[in-house]
Amino acid sequence: MTAPPAIPVPALEAAVAALRAGELVAFPTETVYGLGADARNPAALREVFARKGRPTDHPLILHLASAEELPQWVKQVPAAAQRLAAAFWPGPLTMVLECAEGVPAELTGGQPSIAVRVPSHPTAQALLHAFGSGIAAPSANRYGRLSPTRAEHVREEFPQSLLILEGGECTVGLESTIISLLEAPARILRPGVIGAAQIEAVIGPLAVTVARALPRVPGTTAQHYAPRTPLAVVPADLLDARLEEANRCGKAVVVYARSPRKLGIVPVCGAAPVFVLEWRAAPADPEAYARALYADLHELDRRGAAAILVEAVPETEPWLAVRDRLSRAATSPQFS
Repeated sequence: MTAPPAIPVPALEAAVAALRAGELVAFPTETVYGLGADARNPAALREVFARKGRPTDHPLILHLASAEELPQWVKQVPAAAQRLAAAFWPGPLTMVLECAEGVPAELTGGQPSIAVRVPSHPTAQALLHAFGSGIAAPSANRYGRLSPTRAEHVREEFPQSLLILEGGECTVGLESTIISLLEAPARILRPGVIGAAQIEAVIGPLAVTVARALPRVPGTTAQHYAPRTPLAVVPADLLDARLEEANRCGKAVVVYARSPRKLGIVPVCGAAPVFVLEWRAAPADPEAYARALYADLHELDRRGAAAILVEAVPETEPWLAVRDRLSRAATSPQFS
């Protein structure tokens, strides 16, 4: 992975001016590209929801330049939050805390809590320091669709005028881990590349039972992170059967697999062989897989196939975040 390009001063100044004028700016973080707005500007925050087509009761994640800014946005910074910030910020960890008075309801989705993180991407850091305040930034895509990990993905989603800061390809590739510190013990609300074991090593055991009333957080709806092409997650031992099913119906597919490429499939009941437009090899380890997943799905989504068949990943802890994203992206296409 090459280092992100240095951000030109004129581009940075234009982005800061746009934010201060209440406009939106797309910028890279280490996880995905965000659609940023001044977090103190309710009108700008409403524009984020409108541009994405996002339900207004879904809270946005607040991005800060450093943990030192937390007291401006939260009612208190508990000891657990201080330890997590020291261990993982800047980085892909979002903490849910009690919000301070005066925080716009548009930022919190009308809840008394706020989701906040400090990104590590140098372009995000440069923008936050230059802007001098918090930036609210959900992923820079239409609501429920694939998250963008390259600037070109943002342009595809928003071909109309939108200032985009270039920052190369995102180095993590999946959205941040979200942890709620509203109660003790803390609870992971969305898995990410920072796993439970790493967090427990810093603050002790996490809650494992389902809370009665969890705060709403981004990216946890049943259907999310989805390409336009129907996507199915298929166990490795059932992949041939799904290809045969597509073959019977004369459907073209693309495959994203950890298994070697299939050389062909025997026609069933005289049907023509299934047309596999592409068999793409997925990375073998979970970090590389996470980094490549959205970019690869964006490319496979352009192939015009009837379905994307994704070979299921291992049922182990290092693959939890990837499994979560794939399960929400899946639409179980039927070949008929």
